[in-house]
Amino acid sequence: MLTAFGRAFKTPDLRRKILFTLFVIGIYRLGSFIPGPGVSYVAIQDALRSTEGDSLYGLVNLFSGGALLQLSVFALGIMPYITASIILQLLVVVIPRLEELKKEGQAGQAKITQYTRYLTVALAVLQSTGIIALARSGRLFPDASINVIPDDSLFRILVLVITMTAGTAVIMWLGELITDRGVGNGMSVLIFTSIISSIPGQAVNLYQSENGPFTLAAIALLALIVITLVVYVEQAQRRIPVQYAKRMIGRRAYGGTSTYIPLKVNQAGIIPVIFASSLLYLPQLLSNVWTSNATFTRFINTYLVDPGNPVYLLIYFGLIVFFTFFYVAITFNPVEVSDNMKKYGGFIPGIRPGRATAEYLDYILTRITSFGAVYLGLVAVLPYLLFGLTGAGDQIPFGGAAILIIVGVGLETVKQVESQLMLRNYEGFLR
Repeated sequence: MLTAFGRAFKTPDLRRKILFTLFVIGIYRLGSFIPGPGVSYVAIQDALRSTEGDSLYGLVNLFSGGALLQLSVFALGIMPYITASIILQLLVVVIPRLEELKKEGQAGQAKITQYTRYLTVALAVLQSTGIIALARSGRLFPDASINVIPDDSLFRILVLVITMTAGTAVIMWLGELITDRGVGNGMSVLIFTSIISSIPGQAVNLYQSENGPFTLAAIALLALIVITLVVYVEQAQRRIPVQYAKRMIGRRAYGGTSTYIPLKVNQAGIIPVIFASSLLYLPQLLSNVWTSNATFTRFINTYLVDPGNPVYLLIYFGLIVFFTFFYVAITFNPVEVSDNMKKYGGFIPGIRPGRATAEYLDYILTRITSFGAVYLGLVAVLPYLLFGLTGAGDQIPFGGAAILIIVGVGLETVKQVESQLMLRNYEGFLR
């Protein structure tokens, strides 16, 4: 990996892409520390010291790089965009018009992306209003006596909501800039940056706690084992052989080649983990905004807040499994792949073309996805299962979801860098 990045910096255009990506990341991190208008910086720092060990907004604050609890310009982070993407992908299956747009190719996908942006802005308005309401009422931090917004006039609150919403729009724009002009998928790189940035500080706090060195060493060892497992499974794939028959077109013969269809064990990547995490965040936000129903609030705080609760882990695991199958179902269509193979004279040895091929691909994909879904769920809940149930869950600086995102985004970015290097440094057979 280090060799690939070293060669990348020696290639002028690729070096410009990497430096541009780092520049955008710097802007993103800078916006995470700029307090919103009307927010008391001193009060925020006092409140943050009172939230150490509190896990209510730990995951969302992790995804925002610590910006959420600081009520900064980029406080909402990438979560509104993720939630909007979930809703749009669910609606594509339900609404025929969106399904037609998806089948139109690049033009239809651009239209769906535009709808996602509009929905992101709407969700940003709702979430920023909810977060500000929590901060004003004192329920965002454990110490309710700290007033983080001294001036709570309507004008000041409106300006703060507009600023946070605009910050979400800017984050969307920065992510698209990285995708178009930088290296890697922009949104994934920003999430990767947010998670990485919070690990050193949390590790220091863990080291300074009681039995800190021993706990930190145990968590580091577990993280190393999980990372090794994740890398091994992420690279694993099932290769289905495909044979193309020879075809005569004019006086020339085409086809007659052998290839394969690579089906990754984890076909869905890190998307199910992000989807499940964002969905678990919504009930927590609703329970703090809608406090009139004491039963609902008690249920949420009991079962959907504490990672050490077995019910929380079970729901989290179930959501990951569901979204894994859902995402694979909408991204890989065995019938479409079978029809394309049949159209170009391809077949799987021993399997009849057409319906039999589609059923065979669906059977293989279901088996692989079952293992991949269980693998994603176990990796996501394993740190909390080992430490949370023993009472040390609030000391974990990052969980399995963070490890999956870090490793997944890191591998994908390195692959893109290597592919760019291959395009620019191809030496052929003779040196």
